Amino acid sequence: MPSLGLVAKLLTVASVAALLTTPQFSSATTFGPIITPKNPYSGIDGLATMHGDPASSDSTPFAGPGNATITASRNALQSACPTILGTSDGYVFGLCTTIFGQTPTIHLFDSEASTSLVELAVAKGNILGGVYAYVDNQDRLVLTNGNNQLLRVSKSSSGGKWSLTITDTVPLTGIPSTDSVVGLAPDWQGFVWFATAGALAGYVDPVTNNVVVLPLQFAEGSTEAVANSISTSPAGTTIATTFATYVLGRDATNSTINVLWRQAYDRGPARKPGQLSWGTGSTPTFFGPETGYEYTTIVDNASPLVNLLVYRTGDGSQVCKVPLFEPDNSGSENSPIGSGRSVFVASTYGYPYPALPAGAGTSQPSSANFVGGIERVDVLEDDTQGCVVKWVNNTIRSSAVPKLSLADKKIYTFVRQRFLDPDATTTGLLDYFYYATVDSETGLIDSKQYVGQGFIYDTLQMAGLINEGVLLQGTITGVVRAKKA
Repeated sequence: MPSLGLVAKLLTVASVAALLTTPQFSSATTFGPIITPKNPYSGIDGLATMHGDPASSDSTPFAGPGNATITASRNALQSACPTILGTSDGYVFGLCTTIFGQTPTIHLFDSEASTSLVELAVAKGNILGGVYAYVDNQDRLVLTNGNNQLLRVSKSSSGGKWSLTITDTVPLTGIPSTDSVVGLAPDWQGFVWFATAGALAGYVDPVTNNVVVLPLQFAEGSTEAVANSISTSPAGTTIATTFATYVLGRDATNSTINVLWRQAYDRGPARKPGQLSWGTGSTPTFFGPETGYEYTTIVDNASPLVNLLVYRTGDGSQVCKVPLFEPDNSGSENSPIGSGRSVFVASTYGYPYPALPAGAGTSQPSSANFVGGIERVDVLEDDTQGCVVKWVNNTIRSSAVPKLSLADKKIYTFVRQRFLDPDATTTGLLDYFYYATVDSETGLIDSKQYVGQGFIYDTLQMAGLINEGVLLQGTITGVVRAKKA
């Protein structure tokens, strides 16, 4: 029986008249496409970005290990590894930050990800620098360093010895030395878009290397910032600041940036526990049942309940505003999964990060238990009627960014469980971590298998990589590999 909170939620996402003619729980089962047409300047969809593709769908065309018995191995790198990306020839880039020195370091793994073949350190910036990157259509890793330079890194092998080489360096002029890039992605013409912590949006011309920037400072009397990555589609580039969601376009005639639309959101009274900044924790997601980018979505930071906000990409009009979870677990630092008409959101409220970015500020409340939860919301076929809640599971203590496999229709993540007390919502250094799959149709966990114990296995709400039956998951100390036994 739905809780009173869920019933109230359903009544807010569609009109009473619509509920008389529309089932409360959507019957939508078809996911995809990821993005159509595919971005010609990025690598393989599902592998090319932290969130799978330039649209940040957090979906993949590849099947994971599924419900089969798995074996798990840990590659200890003495580094936190939030970014794991795949190439077309089966290799894997890991962009990690060393525990001692906090130096961004690129690792290259073979298809088995058993050992690091070679590594390359890059100049470090702030705590958010060196996290977001992508693989381009030439299997190069594209990233920025702490000196505000755009880098392209190629891999090569000679005599059985691998090397990583910076093949291209572009100074990102127009960015102050006190600012740094936090997200980047290519558009459909090959221009590399970026956003900085200080809310500068910009792009790099792939031919001339000219850099164009636009300050996103439209919040009257306040300073906007960016704490997450960006997304691109044929309709434009979307960036979420700590105050609003933007979709931007490039004016080729004048080499300028146009604000196609801006939608402010409720950022709440303060940062919530389990989030890294005061504002949305979302990298915005493009999704849709036909083109793959009819809609744009984020999760706001409203109190006591955050809301899923879905907009029409074309004009920024709001499709729906859906309250998520319950007051003791309503907050998300993760990008939503978006595929077809469906959006999946994981709660990170109360997650115990060992460190916070400079300027994160005190959370309200100052701390909270980690309850967890994943919720699915579907846009109705007639989107003028809004959205409906498909299911809510408040027992999934997801400790990683969930990923949806379009091949096997499962959501892949890791879950966290208290040592000696599996039902507890408190956390500790000796917690267990499990590989888990969730049925995307029902929201039920259909597989949970032990991986390891203790902080060295902490997946820290980082994104994994699914590639043909293998799940690679970054942890606070390296990479865990799960595959069928």
